[in-house]
Amino acid sequence: MLSYDVVEWGKPLQAMERETPQPTGAEVLVRLKYCGVCHSDAHIRDGYFDLGGGNKLYMSERGMVPPVTLGHEPFGTVIAAGPDAGDAPIGADRLVYPWTGCGACPRCREEWDNYCTAPSMIGIQRPGGYADHLLVPHPRYLIDVSGIDPIWAATLACSGLATYSAVLKLQPIPGDEWVAVMGAGGLGLSAIGMLRALGHERVAAVDIDDAKLPAAIAAGAAATLNSRAGDAPQVLREITRGALYGAVDFVGSAETAQLALGALRKGGKLALVGLFGGEIALSIAGTILRAIAVQGSHLGSVAELKAVVALARAGKIKPIPMQIRPLAEVSRTLDELKAGGIVGRVVAQI
Repeated sequence: MLSYDVVEWGKPLQAMERETPQPTGAEVLVRLKYCGVCHSDAHIRDGYFDLGGGNKLYMSERGMVPPVTLGHEPFGTVIAAGPDAGDAPIGADRLVYPWTGCGACPRCREEWDNYCTAPSMIGIQRPGGYADHLLVPHPRYLIDVSGIDPIWAATLACSGLATYSAVLKLQPIPGDEWVAVMGAGGLGLSAIGMLRALGHERVAAVDIDDAKLPAAIAAGAAATLNSRAGDAPQVLREITRGALYGAVDFVGSAETAQLALGALRKGGKLALVGLFGGEIALSIAGTILRAIAVQGSHLGSVAELKAVVALARAGKIKPIPMQIRPLAEVSRTLDELKAGGIVGRVVAQI
């Protein structure tokens, strides 16, 4: 099988040839057709996440030792299954839920694999989708997305799921209040569509790139703002009439988080999703007196992914701008994502 692997942290991915794996136990083997290329893989390729204050979370601490195959938005055809895989859908196309856990802890038994403390996630601890074949640990992680464009479906396992789970953390959102989406990249555009699908119209999109703001309007944003403007905090308060109910930060930098926090009304909520890195100063007394809530949102469950698929199948969410590129260009794509040069999403064709 062919894969594109991190051989050395921070370096371009390298093409690798190895034996095609064979499924054992409850595993299934998928012949991949597409894999979404996610911005977080640019950080993972570097080998660490910035925790702020000079601290880093190294990927080696998460069980990753090069060579490793990234890619956590895989879609393909199920071609084989182990003897314990039950009625695995051999011959059918399936989206793969990638955020797999250990399978035995309380969180996994509750089907909250993404909260497992000993994760075995596809594209992180397990080989991922930047390859032509993929082993999936169990058929329960195969999601039927029939009726949905498979290229778009590939992105639902991360950008669709992460945005849906984050937006849920702001619910219930009063219909007459404002929500800010920090970052108008692939996840931000998906979040705008998700908010609109859930019946919310007053969405303000914030980005540092004016070229991305028209896409935010097309996705359903009611207002946009370039956060590099010197008066951005004042403008955001004017847009939201000084009463921002909630914000979802898909950048995750100190600057975006502080901008959102400064605009929240009393009782407001901030969900942090992006992994740009850094840290923020949070006044304990100020947090209490303003009654604000700050919560991290890390991916989502199998059940939440199925809910996202149902929204897509019903036409309640729409595809954002997509580019299709050959898998051989995945490393260049990660470079462009890291530089902020891509509007929407890129899906690798395998």
